[in-house]
Amino acid sequence: MDELIMMAHGSGGKKMHELIRNLFVKYFRNPFLESGGDAAVVPPEPGHIAFTTDSYVVDPLFFPGGDIGKLAVSGTINDLAVSGAAPRYISAGFIIEEGFPVKDLESVVRSMAGTAKQAGVQIVAGDTKVVNKGKCDRLFVNTSGVGIISEKHTHIATADHVKAGDQVIISGYVGDHGMAVLSQREGFPVKTGLKSDCTPLNDLIGKVLERFDHVHFMRDPTRGGVATALCELAEGRQFGVLIKEPAIPVREEVMGLSEMFGFDPLYVPCEGRVLIVADQSVSQGILHTLHGHPDGENAAVIGEITTGNWGKVVLETIAGGRRIIHMLTGEQLPRIC
Repeated sequence: MDELIMMAHGSGGKKMHELIRNLFVKYFRNPFLESGGDAAVVPPEPGHIAFTTDSYVVDPLFFPGGDIGKLAVSGTINDLAVSGAAPRYISAGFIIEEGFPVKDLESVVRSMAGTAKQAGVQIVAGDTKVVNKGKCDRLFVNTSGVGIISEKHTHIATADHVKAGDQVIISGYVGDHGMAVLSQREGFPVKTGLKSDCTPLNDLIGKVLERFDHVHFMRDPTRGGVATALCELAEGRQFGVLIKEPAIPVREEVMGLSEMFGFDPLYVPCEGRVLIVADQSVSQGILHTLHGHPDGENAAVIGEITTGNWGKVVLETIAGGRRIIHMLTGEQLPRIC
């Protein structure tokens, strides 16, 4: 293969077909993709169809704990999983800047293939576009995903079953992804060893849903972090959310960097964490299940749904005071995913 991406790789001709065959089909190989049609034809399954799409422009493309490829596949899988769906298929679209190193593109594609395999999901369709040098920043990736939701889980995405007394659970440390990416991008002179939490969560979430029927809501706290995800949950509802600062798991490195650069860890994105709102009767069982999984070892109950403060999220601070948590305004951490 060529060392650098050329405009011809997106022209529809011989160069493009060589790139597809020698790179994308090589790593994403499956019967649906190999059919060579304009659309993947997949078999029907019982249940409701969940469909999601997302675009990834993270800078840098490679960061501690992941890269744009792993992030794209994990993010799409997690959007499906937190909606109560079992992820099945993904499409992948690439917008590539002329002159981008083919070896870097191969690293991204290999990472995507490995992440999809880990999650038991197939990449069944794709597209490649090449733009003139300077018309995009190296590489952008779009992924869409399809999953299947059983009837008993259709309420999870809507939060219609959330009620006062439900417990709020986070599956692990918050803020790792945002601070790992920011540290790499800005070249902070502080060596933290932080890694992104970027990972597919469908196995973890699947185990919870298999064992417990009273999961009322889930969300992955990506852009805007835990604070914004909970504000989205509470907005316009006849309940409030109370979270307790001492209970929220934050690494010392994340806390230190946040204090140093003026960030609040509650707003720092995660890419491998799930917020779960569940009935109090099953919260300890869910916590035990999470602790038994590598992606949930540091899970914690961080709060509860309340009858007061309708539509608001309230933080009980370490000092014992209380303050309202607002949705993120502005752009705290640009190009973090």
